[in-house]
This record gives sequence, C-alpha cells and structure tokens, in this order.
Amino acid sequence: MTEQSRTLPPEALDAWAATLRQRFGLAEADVPVSAVLDLTRDVANGVARPAAPLGAFVAGLVAGRAGDDPARVREALEAVAALAAVWEEQ
Repeated sequence: MTEQSRTLPPEALDAWAATLRQRFGLAEADVPVSAVLDLTRDVANGVARPAAPLGAFVAGLVAGRAGDDPARVREALEAVAALAAVWEEQ
C-alpha cells in the first residue's frame, strides 16, 4: 500500500471548493477559502492544531444562523480568529 501525500496543491483545493459550491448551491462569495484558511491557521497557532477544525465549524454554524449574507460569514470568521488571538493571554 502506498502512502498518499496529505498536502493539497492549490489547484486541488480550488477544485474541492468548486465541488462543494456546486453540490450545495453556493456562490463563490459564500465560500471565502482564503479567510477560512486564515482562520484555521490563527486558531492552530493561537490555541492548538486540533482546535482549528472546531473553530471553523463554530464559525460556520454562527454564520449560518446569522443568515445568507457573505459579510456575516466573514464576521463570524473574524470573531473566531479574534478569540484565538487572545487565547494565550487568558
């Protein structure tokens, strides 16, 4: 059995995002890939690596409950990132 690389090239990430958007009827603005990646980086560095998917999930949940405005998605991502930025200070 050969081991597959866990590294995803940018074009594959773009294809994955496009597949998700198509499957769930989302616009490109609905899926801010770079903002989500920034959030997961910030949580991984500010809290812990395993906390990154949880942070992204909560940001998505908050954004979903706020409505379908892409600006609300970014606000939720920024709010979770802000919490991660001050996590070590607490």
